[in-house]
Amino acid sequence: MANVKQIQDLAAKLLSDKKVDLVIGYEQGSLPLKSTPCFITKPEDASRLIWDATCGNNLSVYLPALFRAVRRSRNKDEKLRVGIVSKGCDARSLVGHIKEKQVKREELYVIGVPCSGTVDLKKVNEAVGGKEVREAEIKGDSVHIKGNGFAKDLKLTEVLRECCLACQDNNPVLSDVLVGSKAGEVKQKDPNAQVNAIEAMDIEEKWQDFQEEIKKCIRCYACRNACPLCYCPTCFVDESGPQWVGKSIDPTDTMTFHFLRAYHCAGRCTDCGACERACPVGIPVRQFTKKLNKDAEAIFDWEAGLTLEQRPPLDVYRPDDYNDFVK
Repeated sequence: MANVKQIQDLAAKLLSDKKVDLVIGYEQGSLPLKSTPCFITKPEDASRLIWDATCGNNLSVYLPALFRAVRRSRNKDEKLRVGIVSKGCDARSLVGHIKEKQVKREELYVIGVPCSGTVDLKKVNEAVGGKEVREAEIKGDSVHIKGNGFAKDLKLTEVLRECCLACQDNNPVLSDVLVGSKAGEVKQKDPNAQVNAIEAMDIEEKWQDFQEEIKKCIRCYACRNACPLCYCPTCFVDESGPQWVGKSIDPTDTMTFHFLRAYHCAGRCTDCGACERACPVGIPVRQFTKKLNKDAEAIFDWEAGLTLEQRPPLDVYRPDDYNDFVK
């Protein structure tokens, strides 16, 4: 695991030496077991940076909008270079951004951090019966929590996010420096377990399951806003000429939104779990994109974000493509 002091010292040096203009990382949140993204521009502020199992945000989500704004406002000869703290799934998202020309590789200084999984606050809440957690400390493989009239020790593995339990990329595939020693494998679950269970259902059961999950949706777009892949300046749900999908929670509109968002992620999703983590009503959003990930691997032998050298399957043409319609 990465040492916090190493991250702080590196960030301060990068800013002091003017190798980067900005460092995006994590700082302590206002609630127990919560971190929050932070943007550091001064070396003396690097002491705010933290790194632990609360650092669940995929920080790459900020880059497309940041560089769009910079390119609009800055002199063409003026460059911005960003240092970014990046765990395994985040680094795969960075690879996607570079290949999709949202950011240039030379504009990034990637501070790679090995990751052994991040805490799921919903699991913690269930473990304490919904009681308010006032204090929390992560030590090794344990999470010590306290509240009014109770104290409890939990195993860290019991409260890790589902995407972390199925993670196969604990170490960043892209980095300029790797802080700390490489993490061992965390994976405890089959990444496709949810998808396999649904595939085993008959058509009516699949449709019923999808409808049951989607009817909880309140159309808050938290899944879209948290997703590093959803960087379009105007989302299809916000288009008015033509209007692709209604804005209400009408079942047809809601299902259309989720279908289209999932297919926009086909061959691109790195399974960082940002969508599911952000959902306030507990929809297992990951299972939609996991199905497409599974198909991309089975049909095209492709996993998103692993290399800068190969193009995603849905933006290349092959004469031997098995689908005649593309010819």
